[in-house]
Amino acid sequence: MAEKVAKLGVSREKDFMYYVKDGAVWKVQRKQPGIQKGQSEKVAEGDFQMDYDFIYFVDKDGDVSRAQRAVGGQRRKVTRPEPTRAKSGTRRAAAAKRPKATTKAKGAGTKKPPAKKPGKPLRGLRAKPRAKAKSR
Repeated sequence: MAEKVAKLGVSREKDFMYYVKDGAVWKVQRKQPGIQKGQSEKVAEGDFQMDYDFIYFVDKDGDVSRAQRAVGGQRRKVTRPEPTRAKSGTRRAAAAKRPKATTKAKGAGTKKPPAKKPGKPLRGLRAKPRAKAKSR
């Protein structure tokens, strides 16, 4: 999986992040709320050339290791949702399939009606009070 490139034996501190850049090991303080970003500091000088086909990292022993870079990522597994099943004892009506909607030719009946102007009251829609029936 990963192969050791240089045995440096870097001792790690808890609040620092270690990375490899230009054949050297660097450390920088981890991002924490309320603490300003720290300056990078060179920890150890390595005597190796870096290849862009690999990623380089500091392993658990404090040595520099490398692993093959995954160009283009990995192929994702296609997951399909399982169909929902009806609980026992309940009945569901079978869903009828709808026919597919047909599209009209461009320009044939595709014009939208003009929009109504806002702010004008509509006439004739308010319910009128009923007249009382005359008694004889």
